[in-house]
Amino acid sequence: MKYSIKKQMIAIFIGLLACMVVALLVINMTFLEPYYIQNKEKSFREMYETLNQVAQAQSYSDEEVSSDVAKQAERNNLSFLIIDETTGNKYTNVYNQEMLFNQLLGYVINQSQQNAEILESTDAYQMLQAKDPWNETEYLVMWGNFEDGSQFLMRSPLESMRESAAISNRFLIYIGSVLILAAGALVWYFSKKLTDPIRELANLSDKMANLDFEAKYTSGGKNEIGELGANFNRMSSRLESTISELKKANNSLLKDIEQKEKMEEMRNEFLGNVSHELKTPIALIQGYAEGLKDGVNDDAESRDFYCDVIMDEAMKMNQMVKNLLTLNQLEFGDEDISFERFDLAALIQGVLQSMEILAQQDELKIIFRQESPVYVWADEFKTEQVVRNYVSNAFHHASGDKVIEVKIQKEGKKARTSVFNTGTPIPEEDLKHIWEKFYKVDKAHTREYGGNGIGLSIVKAIMESFHQEYGVKNYDNGVEFWFELDVE
Repeated sequence: MKYSIKKQMIAIFIGLLACMVVALLVINMTFLEPYYIQNKEKSFREMYETLNQVAQAQSYSDEEVSSDVAKQAERNNLSFLIIDETTGNKYTNVYNQEMLFNQLLGYVINQSQQNAEILESTDAYQMLQAKDPWNETEYLVMWGNFEDGSQFLMRSPLESMRESAAISNRFLIYIGSVLILAAGALVWYFSKKLTDPIRELANLSDKMANLDFEAKYTSGGKNEIGELGANFNRMSSRLESTISELKKANNSLLKDIEQKEKMEEMRNEFLGNVSHELKTPIALIQGYAEGLKDGVNDDAESRDFYCDVIMDEAMKMNQMVKNLLTLNQLEFGDEDISFERFDLAALIQGVLQSMEILAQQDELKIIFRQESPVYVWADEFKTEQVVRNYVSNAFHHASGDKVIEVKIQKEGKKARTSVFNTGTPIPEEDLKHIWEKFYKVDKAHTREYGGNGIGLSIVKAIMESFHQEYGVKNYDNGVEFWFELDVE
């Protein structure tokens, strides 16, 4: 991530450490030499006091005193030369005393101060920073007189201090680099320990925002982040439960609304279709009833004809209402479906036998060659309705050779039942509408045999309640309707 807390922490801590190392280097290079000179001036004053006491006591020859003075000078990296005022003898802690003597002589005759920087000047001594013209080395120098009149010169090289400062700076760079690397590793480790739970919480919150409540905080811990993670888990569970309840309530509400809309739509459609379909038989019944009342024909045969028409139309109305009620129950799913195993061949044989008299009246040839039982799973009563509707439909539309062939064919785990009748194929534009309520391909012919366009709608509703396939197929010499049921 571009703005990762982990990266920011590492950058901040390493940046701070690097700044501290750089600051130490700058301070070291800028203030070390003045600090060294300041401390060295103090050493010079202490050495001046020691040598002044030796000069006053004339204890140059005392081995113990000489040893202490030499140790103090060596400890402070000082070279000194004393010229006794009385005897002119020279006392020094270096082998080549001529160099110190010449430098002291130069200061006495005021020749060596020209290129020197005076740091401190008193009546007894003068302290300055100067370069030795013979070896071109810069020194911190103190020269002057002791209280007994003896002259002295002390000096300490500044190059050693500068070399020490350079070594110190290099060492600081090395140590700083190692510290930065070590600190980077430690900061990376601890920032990872800190940011991994935060990153997990961020991913968890992102999933919760997308309504994914399966993810849970698993890093644990008893600190503030662990407590926050536990709160996230509780919140996730509660949100999941709440959203689940809301979805259930919303789904139930949608179903209620859809059911209400469907009922209203079907009610309107039912009323419209019923009023349309009942219009003709009611008009006929009303007309013939009025004819009977007005005595249009007084002979018994005419009255019987009028009565037969009225009874026939009333019967058609009664059958249509029954079919509509059956269809309405099927479409609303109000009827219970009882799946059982039964012999489909025997059921078809029974339907055909019950309609045999109609076949004889219309001179129809019925073909059904299935002799062995075919056991299927379905609601036997509703299956009989489907078969009866298909066969009745075939009876009414059979023409030409007037052949009706019923077949059962097993295809895997399915048994396909087909009812074929010779006659005129259904027009292609009507095929997709024949399953709709009150749809009639040939209205005059349908009216003639008393059909109302509901039979195939009942077939559709029953087969869809079974969750099985059904359909129709045109042939050159007729039409075949079919449906499938489970064998196993």
